[in-house]
Amino acid sequence: MKILSVIVPCFNEEQALPFFYEEIKKISVKMKDVSFEYLFIDDGSNDNTLSLIKKYSEMDERIKYISFSRNFGKEAAIYAGLKRCKGDFVVIMDADLQDPPSLLPEMYEAIVHEGYDSVATRRVNRKGEPLIRSFFAKLFYKIMNHISDSKIVDGARDYRMMTRQMVDAILSMCEYNRFSKGVFGWIGFRTKWIAYENVERVAGNTKWSFWELFKYSIEGMTAFSVKPLQIASIFGVLFSLIALLMIIVIVVRTLIFGDPTSGWPSLVCIIMLIGGIQLLCIGILGQYLSKTYLETKKRPIYIERESNVK
Repeated sequence: MKILSVIVPCFNEEQALPFFYEEIKKISVKMKDVSFEYLFIDDGSNDNTLSLIKKYSEMDERIKYISFSRNFGKEAAIYAGLKRCKGDFVVIMDADLQDPPSLLPEMYEAIVHEGYDSVATRRVNRKGEPLIRSFFAKLFYKIMNHISDSKIVDGARDYRMMTRQMVDAILSMCEYNRFSKGVFGWIGFRTKWIAYENVERVAGNTKWSFWELFKYSIEGMTAFSVKPLQIASIFGVLFSLIALLMIIVIVVRTLIFGDPTSGWPSLVCIIMLIGGIQLLCIGILGQYLSKTYLETKKRPIYIERESNVK
């Protein structure tokens, strides 16, 4: 019998885990032609998440867990799960039930009987989210798809089922700075998309603040595109041409009309504008330099504190 590994990254999901476990058990009963393996990744939780997972593992031998020494982030948790799972098919899903377990049978059928390598999910709306957050999320997908060769579907979730071949392809990309949505698109493979209405968390609070999402978006843009560097170069050339043109205009005007130089307010505004552009370009360079720095240090993506995975 084929094995389906369910990878569940967890960070302070003590309140949501009981609901998730009950739902996933119901689905596993329905899918009788596949054997389940549950792999919970405790990403340095500081509540009773790990204790609860251990309790479930004593009740259900299919449940495995890996606990990190600290919080390394969801990307590290996903990588750890993919690296340690044993399934012929692998699915990544959150513990808060925003990734409906009811879609698992449909995803499995698409891979087994329709010949897809992956079945991914996307939300058709963002009901329940703040409007400002939804606006910037849509803006991110538009920008990302314009500047990157790795296409990301608007509303795409990390919730997807994959074949072992696709998982091995993902694991072959062992960079330290990881952006899974970009990795999924970059490696290719035949993917079927399933759309569903947004589902709010069953319990607990989101771990993604606006600032965290903003940093994550910057991570994605710089991980799969060098166009920000090209934009910085274009800014440099553009402002150099404008400066040269203005020098010519001022010299000609002074020689012909004898006009004195304009007042200092306009000069200060120009200096601040150019200074801001320079800082932006330096910041873009700094982002890529920092990534290079972290990659060359060869630090592990995560550090395991304890596990029952053999």
